[in-house]
Amino acid sequence: MTMVCHRPEGLEQLEAQTNFTKRELQILYRGFKNECPSGVVNEETFKHIYAQFFPHGDASTYAHYLFNAFDTTSNGSIKFEEFVMGLSTLLRGTLRDKLEWTFHLYDINNDGYINREEMTEIVRAIYDMMGKYTYPALKGDVPKQHVDAFFQKMDKNKNGVVTLEEFIVACQEDEMMMRSMQLFENVM
Repeated sequence: MTMVCHRPEGLEQLEAQTNFTKRELQILYRGFKNECPSGVVNEETFKHIYAQFFPHGDASTYAHYLFNAFDTTSNGSIKFEEFVMGLSTLLRGTLRDKLEWTFHLYDINNDGYINREEMTEIVRAIYDMMGKYTYPALKGDVPKQHVDAFFQKMDKNKNGVVTLEEFIVACQEDEMMMRSMQLFENVM
């Protein structure tokens, strides 16, 4: 069985497209190749790698959503270029870039809106990922309370969905929401 390998086009091009230096890109590429010798990562491998950061919980659902956010071509694998573009946005992008990326992560069905079901799935996935060390301890209705608070702040026109603009405006206006966004970034 032959293994298909992928090699990125050129570091100069990636350097121009990201907020990383050539040296940083070389280091990131070495790490990526170490974990994914073929130069691409499939979802199962991504889940396995991501789960190592959350040994006391089940990170598989959140890792699935995160994988889909990085897989910008929706082909079932993440090339180094896709990975580093997302990482650049999350680590060094503008606030708006980070919020747009996060919105797309939460917009599970990619319809341009975040609905209650999507937000509930994301919140539950985060709690599952944190596992038994979630503080305060998770009670049955806590995810629903988080989703209700999210929609109360975000859904300005009360139509049951949150648009990208509603999301960005509400996050920028609400310091507490910004801290929540940083918390979710930390589980990225």
